Amino acid sequence: MGASGAVGQEFLKILEEHNLPLDELVLFGSERSAGRKYTFRGEELTVKLLQHNDDFRDIDIALVSAGAGTSREFADTITKHGTLMIDNSSAFRMDADVPLVVPEVNPEDALNAPRRIIANPNCTTIQMVVALNAIEKLSHIRRVHVSTYQSASGAGAAAMQELETQYAELTAGKEPTVEKFAFQLAYNVIPHIDVFTDNGYTKEEMKMYNETRKIMHSDIEVSATCVRVPVMRAHSESIWLETERPVSVEEARKAFSEGEGIVLMDDPQNKVYPMPLFIAGKEPVYVGRIRKDLTNSNGLTFWCVSDQIKKGAALNAVQIAEWLIAKSAI
Repeated sequence: MGASGAVGQEFLKILEEHNLPLDELVLFGSERSAGRKYTFRGEELTVKLLQHNDDFRDIDIALVSAGAGTSREFADTITKHGTLMIDNSSAFRMDADVPLVVPEVNPEDALNAPRRIIANPNCTTIQMVVALNAIEKLSHIRRVHVSTYQSASGAGAAAMQELETQYAELTAGKEPTVEKFAFQLAYNVIPHIDVFTDNGYTKEEMKMYNETRKIMHSDIEVSATCVRVPVMRAHSESIWLETERPVSVEEARKAFSEGEGIVLMDDPQNKVYPMPLFIAGKEPVYVGRIRKDLTNSNGLTFWCVSDQIKKGAALNAVQIAEWLIAKSAI
């Protein structure tokens, strides 16, 4: 569902690359995208109009990325014949009877989905918990401070186009088009993603607090500042954490190097550290700039980059399906 969107198109690429065992792939979309054709494994597929009917009767897994409103509206239609809905929206993430899953961290939670719905976390949360999980295995993490540097693609394909357009317009001496963001993003950073809540944090920032606790089954405290930056693809995060006991840089580096889904890029003396320029399009979560915090003996600081359309959205959902298939749990 949502086959024509940025995440939907990423789903198609990942399904090609991962060779998920498929008898049939069915594409669904809105009235705007219904009828479009895409090639998958040499076969031309036509996007079907998403409707309240029995189109999901013989479908085992629905990979859904069509927005929270659509997910809520169609959840019963999708699941009524037993289809497992892996939902990329925020619609069900904090529901007690819907597991919120990152396969490197809490895959077993996917086995308990009474509503036949599994939620994919927010992109910023996914890459952070993959990294945090490596340290959690060494010592319980009490609290985290994180500043995110989120690319334009986090706001969708139209947002990416707007950033390109803004640079072209400004270069030509024109007023930039501003529709997808609160302000001009080109040559700027915007400390505002999603709407502000009563406590002064945005919904994006509160997602990182609430989702991290649910995924990690932890009392971990997370304070986030989420910022949009003029990068096309891949989110970056500056993460400070406090553990129950001191964790050395050497311990942390070893844990990251052995962590599932993590690539260590940590040789700053030779300018080796993760950057969106080189991470876009790749699957892992990349970690570097690991150092002891100067103000807290139990503190560590590191830099984390991941492609939020890939690992932060489509890939995570496919990995959930792969894990369940491997466990014969579909």
